[in-house]
Amino acid sequence: MKTARLVIGIISMVLFAFVSFQSCAAGVGNALVNNGESSGSAGMLIAFCFLIAGIVGVATRNKGKGGPMTAGVFYALGGIMGLATSSTLYGDLKIWAILSLIFAAVFILGALKQKTENVPNA
Repeated sequence: MKTARLVIGIISMVLFAFVSFQSCAAGVGNALVNNGESSGSAGMLIAFCFLIAGIVGVATRNKGKGGPMTAGVFYALGGIMGLATSSTLYGDLKIWAILSLIFAAVFILGALKQKTENVPNA
């Protein structure tokens, strides 16, 4: 599971750049159409959730259960927020939200499955 968390963390840090650029474009589209939707802003928040969870996941992959649970919560918050604010103009937001929920499941289930180890305070 540690390798999977490392890979997912790296993927989510790369996805941060992609999702944030895409969300900026969706935000500009929302402003030009003047439709009152906030999917571009929600996409930026999901992108930051990807970044934060990816950094926490990579940094704490060899530590106890707290780091993976924190990363899983950030992924879950991003996924829920994305599903709640998805629109027709920015349809990819649903894809990123579902991917975020999948990442959350991997991190949370991995943390629950992980055996408790005596980690020295270093």
